[in-house]
Amino acid sequence: MTTVRPFEIAVPDEVLSDLHDRLRRTRLLPDSPRKPPSGLSADYLRQLVDSWIAFDWREREAWLNGHPQFLAEIDDTTLHFVHRRSERADAPALLVMHGWPHTYALQLELADALPDLHVVVASLPGFAFSTPYADGEMSETRLADTMHRLMTEVLGYERYLTYGEDVTANVSDLIAAQHPEQVAGILATHSHFPNQQEREQATDPEEIAFFEGLAAFHGANGAYGHVQGTRPDTLAAALNDSPAGLLAWLAEKLVEWSDTPPGDPSAVERRISRDRILTEATIYWVTQSIQSSFRPYYEGADQPGTIPPTDVPAVIAIQRHESTYPESLARRHYRDLRSFERLKAGGHFAAAEVPDVIAGLVRRLAAEAW
Repeated sequence: MTTVRPFEIAVPDEVLSDLHDRLRRTRLLPDSPRKPPSGLSADYLRQLVDSWIAFDWREREAWLNGHPQFLAEIDDTTLHFVHRRSERADAPALLVMHGWPHTYALQLELADALPDLHVVVASLPGFAFSTPYADGEMSETRLADTMHRLMTEVLGYERYLTYGEDVTANVSDLIAAQHPEQVAGILATHSHFPNQQEREQATDPEEIAFFEGLAAFHGANGAYGHVQGTRPDTLAAALNDSPAGLLAWLAEKLVEWSDTPPGDPSAVERRISRDRILTEATIYWVTQSIQSSFRPYYEGADQPGTIPPTDVPAVIAIQRHESTYPESLARRHYRDLRSFERLKAGGHFAAAEVPDVIAGLVRRLAAEAW
């Protein structure tokens, strides 16, 4: 049985002092002429940098430590996770997984909204306080195996529900497909995406239009992924040395992918507060994990392979960042589909943006499947 060790965050004072010194020496640039209307602006980045200097990390650290955190050795990674138990021993168990660029911290409001469930919020290997895989690629198959072993071998759950966002949407699908006897049900706000070969074979007009829209969007907005997948160390060297650069790289995706109107970067705070944005940036900075967070991009975990159809009960609620996702794709993949809907609010980071809504969907799934 793997040993589980309690964990608390305790960032050394000298690390925070160095961060503040670097932030005070930040050299910011004005917006480029005719810059795209989306993304970050120089003015909003300056606001975030000034707020980061004044940010009370110790208060935020105490809030994070109010969630029971642990470490466990699984193969060649030390996995960090939050494990919040319900007072009911027989309550359903839920695995919650993040993607890029967010960390486990951005999903804790969902855990807080589910006191009636056992909730595990895991940090992926190489993110936050989890160590990277020492060798071998960070594939979605390997991530699925690690997360399933966390829930079963390490924590002893015989059955559990699963939820993933971004990269771990595929991981969640894989776990459900490979372990139907132990996965009681799956909730997806990032519903199953066919791989490139499957997309090219599509004949349904709605599906073809959706895939063409995805390709066009990625062509215009996918530079971040191309750089992370082809020159990860060069980019990481810059971001690991400059907190303002790191903040800009992370915050831009929170701005662009959340359910907020384009053209006003500060509108992201309607869904994800400034303290939460700065918490994400601080975790990346103090753990120096930006480089290892790129591994899914250059090792292929962000590229969907062939994932078998899922037979466990499924609740699908499409987040607004992919609002035109065809229902036919979900019905083909989730063969025990209990409900399909489109969220009225909440984008790419749905668990963080609308945690109460996602908690309600989890309870619906538990009522259907547990």
